[in-house]
Amino acid sequence: MTKVAANLNVLKWALSRSRKSIPELEAKFPKLMQWLTGQQQPTLRQLEELAKQTATPFGYLFLEKPPTEELPIPYFRTFEKAPPTRISPELLDTIYEMQKRQVWMREYLIQQGHDSLSFVQSVKVDKPVQSVVQCMREILRVDQNWASDLKTWAEALQFLQETMERAGIIVIVNGVVGNNTHRPLDVTEFRGFVLVDEYAPLAFINGADVKAAQMFTLAHELAHICFGSSAAFDLRQIHVADDPIEKKCDQAAAEFLVPSELMAREWQTAKDEDEPFRYLARLFKASEIVVARRALDLDLISKESFLSFYEGYRKRVYLKKADRRPGGDFYATQNMRVGRTFATNVILAVKSDRLLYDEAYHLTGLYGKTFDRYAESLGFIGV
Repeated sequence: MTKVAANLNVLKWALSRSRKSIPELEAKFPKLMQWLTGQQQPTLRQLEELAKQTATPFGYLFLEKPPTEELPIPYFRTFEKAPPTRISPELLDTIYEMQKRQVWMREYLIQQGHDSLSFVQSVKVDKPVQSVVQCMREILRVDQNWASDLKTWAEALQFLQETMERAGIIVIVNGVVGNNTHRPLDVTEFRGFVLVDEYAPLAFINGADVKAAQMFTLAHELAHICFGSSAAFDLRQIHVADDPIEKKCDQAAAEFLVPSELMAREWQTAKDEDEPFRYLARLFKASEIVVARRALDLDLISKESFLSFYEGYRKRVYLKKADRRPGGDFYATQNMRVGRTFATNVILAVKSDRLLYDEAYHLTGLYGKTFDRYAESLGFIGV
């Protein structure tokens, strides 16, 4: 078989970029170390498989030097002084895929005669936080007490997702790249990102994160849309990076979910409870971690108390998440991974002969009968 002389530096870069361990890759490529030292060379087929296993574009392996990869949108890290890490191919591929969906959606809506969304970039960064909160409430058509009629914070999260979609925002929740369960998204790298567009703004939530934290991420992204600012963020400990817009989005998300006036008043009762944050979570229909963070913002608890609670809560909730068995309704999952509003428009375009099936398959990540059955689950018969 013909051997291929791959650039060793690029090869090492691809392995490092993949975040997979050498032993893990050696299980599939027994001669990997010999390739890395130049003692042997891989075949073309082996190199193609290596590119696949490391999620590296095949052509990259023939470059003269490793390419410099950067996110196409700003990336804000909570702890900027922490050592920089290479952007994962999972995050890159996910953003590129969402950009592709957004471009299609934008062009389709314009062709259909839709107007742009007036709330996108409607707030200046120098405006008071309350201006952003008001923008968020107007988008969703809710008032300060919007969550009072909902039973749980889980219902409140679902309500936010559905009302944002009805307002014209594409909302995606996914914990893997597409439908590839072998390529999970790392919640320590990013909790979400937002791609701003005046016709098809898109909010992406890392589904690998616990739902308790997803509500804050979603509200944070909604504030970004009001400012008209695309970004990816890790929101470590539910805190933001040292950036003016990030700080405003953080403050707006907190005020939207747990209004300061109500929080200060209810704290007088909650502080005497055995579990004050659970009490407040039931009241505001926000997760315990969000109300604890709000108590810190308003100087009702110390930073040490918050961090102690945060770590205990994180361990408890993530352990429950790890113990949860995979499964569930596949098509309900696709509503989150594809986005119900986006999927509906793709299916309508197919039915009206404005989009080929192959293009629809690539846009949704669903192919053949799976695409047809998903369309049926949304009420489209005989697509």
